[in-house]
Amino acid sequence: MRQLESLDTLVVHQKKEWGEILTGFETKNAYTVFDMAGNEMYAAVEDGGFFLWRWILKALRPFVILILGQNQSPVIKVQRPFRFYFHQAYIFDSTERLLGSIKRRFSILRKKYSVYDSTGAEIYQLFGPILHPWTFEIRDESGTEYGKITKKWSGLLKEGFTDADNFGVIFPGEWPVQRKALFLGAVFLIDFVHFENKRSGSSRLDFWED
Repeated sequence: MRQLESLDTLVVHQKKEWGEILTGFETKNAYTVFDMAGNEMYAAVEDGGFFLWRWILKALRPFVILILGQNQSPVIKVQRPFRFYFHQAYIFDSTERLLGSIKRRFSILRKKYSVYDSTGAEIYQLFGPILHPWTFEIRDESGTEYGKITKKWSGLLKEGFTDADNFGVIFPGEWPVQRKALFLGAVFLIDFVHFENKRSGSSRLDFWED
């Protein structure tokens, strides 16, 4: 995770699977993580998982995302258990040490998540404003904004990538890498909860997820 030390911005690009586009069958998700200059830092892959979960549960399925370094060894693990609404993900380092977790909170109009450290103390919130459905602001309990996670990020200057495929993650560069890893992990939970069904064309969960 030391690659995160000097960074204040990450771009997460989801790879498209033509088999899923053509058949509608849910395949394992895969991503690439870049810095702002377009340099590839990590690959992120959905690990394991029974294919029937992907077919039946679709975006609700439990998952493990492994974030791999240049040597293809896991540096961060994101684990999501099955939840129907109060979606949650746990973030671990390469030694399986818990770094923290992300949990969706009840909200009628806005999207809200709590961000917890390894002791279970709430340290930040992810807040989705009504008029900015693609944005999740990183706030503390006083409402001070420290950064954001944004879908349809256009900051990656690399040919062949559309804005719709990208998430941008902005946070203070001086933050410890463990904290930055939490918000990188949050991207994958947000992608599954709010955008997975829209990619596959399903609308049956929109009432719960919007």
